[in-house]
Amino acid sequence: MANLVERSCSMLVYNDKPSSAKEIKDSLESNDPLLKVQAMQKAIMMLLNGEALPALFITILQHVLPSQDHTVQKLLLLYLETIEKTDAQGKLLPEMILICQNLRNNLQHPNEYLRGVTLRFLCRIREEEILEPLIPSILACLDHRHSYVRRNAVLAVAALYRLPKGELLLQDAPDLIEKVLEGEQDLSTKRNAFQMLCMHDQARAVKYLLSQVDNVASWGDILQMAVLDLIRKVCRINPGEKAKYIKVILALLQSTSTAVVYECAVTLVSLSQAPTAIRAAANCYCQLLVSQSDNNVKLIVLDRLQELKERQREVMQEVLMDMLRALAAPNMDVRKKVLDIALDLINQRNIDEVVMVLKKEVMKTQSKELEKGAEYRQLLVQAIHSCAIKFPDVASTVVHLLMDFLGDVNVASALDVIFLMREIMETNPKLRPAVLERLLDSFYQIRAARVASCALWIIGEYCTSLTDIDGVLEVFKTALGPLPLVREAEGEEEATPTSLPTAIAAIHHRPMVLPDGSYATQTAMQEVAMPLVPGPSTANLRAMLLGGDFFLGAILAAALTKLVLRLRQLSAPASSLNKCTAQAMLWVAAIMRLGESSMMPHPPDDDSLERMLSCLQLLSTPDSVPDETWLTACRQSFTRMLADKQQREAAELQQLSVKAAAQPDELIDFSHLKARRGLTQLELEDEVASDLQRATGLADADSADASRLSRVLQLSGFADPVYAEAYVTVHQYDIVLDVTVINRTSETLQNLCLELATMGDLKLVERPQNYTLGPGAQKSIRANIKVSSTETGAIFGNLVYEGTGYADRAVVVLNDIHIDIMDYISPAVCTDVQFRSMWAEFEWENKVAINTSIPDVSSFLAHIVASTNMRCLTPPSALHGDCGYLAANLYAKSVFGEDALVNVSAEQQGDGKIAGYIRIRSKTQGIALSLGDKLILKQKG
Repeated sequence: MANLVERSCSMLVYNDKPSSAKEIKDSLESNDPLLKVQAMQKAIMMLLNGEALPALFITILQHVLPSQDHTVQKLLLLYLETIEKTDAQGKLLPEMILICQNLRNNLQHPNEYLRGVTLRFLCRIREEEILEPLIPSILACLDHRHSYVRRNAVLAVAALYRLPKGELLLQDAPDLIEKVLEGEQDLSTKRNAFQMLCMHDQARAVKYLLSQVDNVASWGDILQMAVLDLIRKVCRINPGEKAKYIKVILALLQSTSTAVVYECAVTLVSLSQAPTAIRAAANCYCQLLVSQSDNNVKLIVLDRLQELKERQREVMQEVLMDMLRALAAPNMDVRKKVLDIALDLINQRNIDEVVMVLKKEVMKTQSKELEKGAEYRQLLVQAIHSCAIKFPDVASTVVHLLMDFLGDVNVASALDVIFLMREIMETNPKLRPAVLERLLDSFYQIRAARVASCALWIIGEYCTSLTDIDGVLEVFKTALGPLPLVREAEGEEEATPTSLPTAIAAIHHRPMVLPDGSYATQTAMQEVAMPLVPGPSTANLRAMLLGGDFFLGAILAAALTKLVLRLRQLSAPASSLNKCTAQAMLWVAAIMRLGESSMMPHPPDDDSLERMLSCLQLLSTPDSVPDETWLTACRQSFTRMLADKQQREAAELQQLSVKAAAQPDELIDFSHLKARRGLTQLELEDEVASDLQRATGLADADSADASRLSRVLQLSGFADPVYAEAYVTVHQYDIVLDVTVINRTSETLQNLCLELATMGDLKLVERPQNYTLGPGAQKSIRANIKVSSTETGAIFGNLVYEGTGYADRAVVVLNDIHIDIMDYISPAVCTDVQFRSMWAEFEWENKVAINTSIPDVSSFLAHIVASTNMRCLTPPSALHGDCGYLAANLYAKSVFGEDALVNVSAEQQGDGKIAGYIRIRSKTQGIALSLGDKLILKQKG
C-alpha cells in the first residue's frame, strides 16, 4: 500500500445491486448477446466499486473477444479501460499483450463506428507498451473516408504524443497533423487537429492561422473558439505580438455565433486598451445583452460591462443608451444591475436621454399586468431621484410625473418620491411654487404615515405666502374631517357599513339546458356595497390619527404652529390671524383628546404628547419663544445635512478618481512625435493607452508584487525536513492555494503528497497528486477549494512523503489556514429606508456586548469600521460632538449578494469605559455568526 498511487478515472457508475463472479462468468460463456451485454455491464460496475475479479479476464478473452456484436465490443473497451493493467512494480501485465491484436483488428475493421470508439478508447490509455504496436493502424485511420474515424484518429495521435515518450514514438506527429489540417474539410476534425498543434507545436499553429487570416470569418464556431484560445496563449507568452492578432479578433466579431462573439470581446479587452477596441467590445456586450434571453447570460455580460466601466468610463458613456435597452428584461436582478451601472455613467450630455427612458419605464409600471411592478417602480424612482440630485436642471421634467406615486401601495417608492420633493424644495427654489401646488393637490392620495410626515414638514417649512397658507388650511380641514376626532364606537357621525351605496358589482353569464334539451344562457346580477372612491374629500389624516399614529399628530401640530407664526411674520389681518390660530389650537386639542379615548389601541407616547403641549403653549402665548427657532432653525439644519451629504459624495468620488502618481524619473514616450511606420490607428491607440496606464500607476507591478508578498502564509518551520508556504488567492466563489514545497534534506523524497481538510462551508475540489522531490528541490502545488457561503472557515493540512531513510511514511503537520470573512464582504451603500426595511425583514441577529479598552466612542466606531470592512451610513455631522454616546449603522455586501447590517450603540460611562451593544443582522446565519466572532476578536483594539 505504500507504493499505491491513485489512478485517474474517466467514468463513474453507481451500482446498488451486487452480483457474484460465477453468475457473470456463466452469462459471458453463453451464446446469447443480450446476456453477454448484461454480464459485461455488471462486471464493469463491480470493478468501479473496488472488486478485483482476476479470474474473469481469461473468460472475457475466450468468449467476449471474438464477438462481432458492436455493443459487446464497446463494453469490452470500457472493461479494458477499467481493469488494472500493471503490477505492483508498475510493469505491464503479460496478458495485456493479448489485447493488442484485438485492438489492431478493431482499428482495421470496415465498420467506422468500431474504429471510432476504439480510437477514443486509446485516448485514455497511458501504457506505451500497448500503444506502440498500434501506431501504424492509428496513422492509417487519418486517411479514412469517414470523418468520424478521422476526427478520433487525430485525438488518438494527440493523446499518444502527449505521453512522456510520445515524442520518440511519433516524431513526425506535428507534420502529419499539419497535412491533415490543410486538406481536411470536416469542421470537428479540423478543430481537433488545430488544437493538437496549439498544444504541442504552437509555431505551426500560428503559421497556419496567419496564412488563413482572410478565411477565419468563414470557419465554424468551434474552430473559431480554438483560434481565440491560441491567440490568448500566444499573447500571454509574447505580449509584443498582439498587434498582428487584433485583425483576426475584429474579423471574428462578425461571427454569427454568440459564444464566439462573447469570447472575442473578452479577448479583445484582455489584449488591448485602445478606445477603438474597448468600443467594439462594449458594442458586442450590449448586443448580447439585448439578444440573449437567459438571465444568467445577461448577468455575466453585465459583469463584463461593470469591469469596462472601471477602466474606460468615457467609452462606456457612448453605449449607455444601448445598455438601457436591457431594462425590458423581466428579471429584477438584471434591471437592478443595469441601473447601478448606468447611474455611474450619466453626464451632462446624456442625462436628458436617460431620464426620458426612465420616465417611459415608470409609465409602464402602472400596468397591472407587469410582474413585480411596484418593486421595479421603486428602483426607477430611486434612479430618477439620483439623477435629479446630480443634475438639478432635469428636476422640472420628472417632479410632476413622480408626484403621481405619492399614494403608491409600495411605501418605499412613495418615500423616495417625497424625499426627492424635499430636496428639490431646498436646492431648486424656482420649482418651489409648482411643487408645493402639486403637493397640495395630491395630498389626499397619501396613505402612509411616514410619507405624510415628510409632506407636512415640507408644507410647514416652504409655505411663505398668505395665499399658500389659506390653501394649506383648507387641505388640512378636508384631510382631518369634522371634529371631534372619535372612533366609530363612540360617535354617530362615522359611516356604518350599511350606509354605503349599493350598485351592480358584476353580471355573470353561464349556459344551461332547458327542459326540451335545447341550450340557453342564464344571466345573474349581483348587488354589493360600493366603497368610497378616494378623492379630495377623503380624510386620510383622520384615518391615520384614528389608527393611533400620534407621532404624525405631533408633526401636524408643529406644521400648524409654523404656519401661524409665519402669518404673524407676514403681518396678516388680525381677524384672519385669530381665526387661523383658533383653528390650529382646536385641531391640536382634538388630537390630544383623541389620545385620552379608551377605544384607542394604545395611549400617545410622552414625546408626542409633550410636543403637542408645547405647540399649544406657543399658539396661546405668541411671545414665549422667538420665531426664528421655529421658522429658520429647522431649515438651516436640513440645509447643513444636504451640504454634508453632497460634500461626502464629492469626497468619495474624488477618492475613487485619484490614481497613483508616476515616478519623476519615468520615461515619457511622445507617440505622436514618432514615425508611424505603417502602424494602424488601433495599434497607435493601444500604445498611447499602455503609456497612460504606466504613467497613472494602473500598471504598477511593484505594488502588485508587494501585495502578493503580504498574502504569503508560512505553513511549516525552517527546521522541518520539508518547508512549505502558501499564497492564498480568494476569488468570488473559490479559493486557490499555491503551496511551495522545498526539500531541505539530502535525500530524495518519493510520493510526496499534500493532504488537505476543510472546516465550514469549504470543499476541496480535487486531491493534489503525488510528486518526487530531489535534494534541495522545490515544487509548486496548487489546490482549489470551493466556497458556498460567507462564513469563516479553516483549512488543515499535512505533508506526507517517503524517504530512503524512513521505514514508514513521514508526516509534517502544517499550520492552519484561516479564511477571513473580510475577504468576502466589501463596503456598500443603501438608503435609510432600505436599511430599516432589511433590518425588520432579516431574522438572524447576533448581539455582541461591547468590551474594549478604547476610551472614546468616536474612536471606537472608527476602529469597528476599519476592522469589519464596512461602510458607516450615519453621516459624520450626526456623529460630531462629545456627548458621550452614539448610535451608528454600518452596511456591507458579500460577493454572494448577502447583506450585512450592523448597529453600534455605545455610551461612555462615568468610569471612562464604553458600554453598549453591537447588533448584527443578516438573512443567513453564517455571516451573522462570523461577523460576531470577528467583532469579539477585534473590538478591544
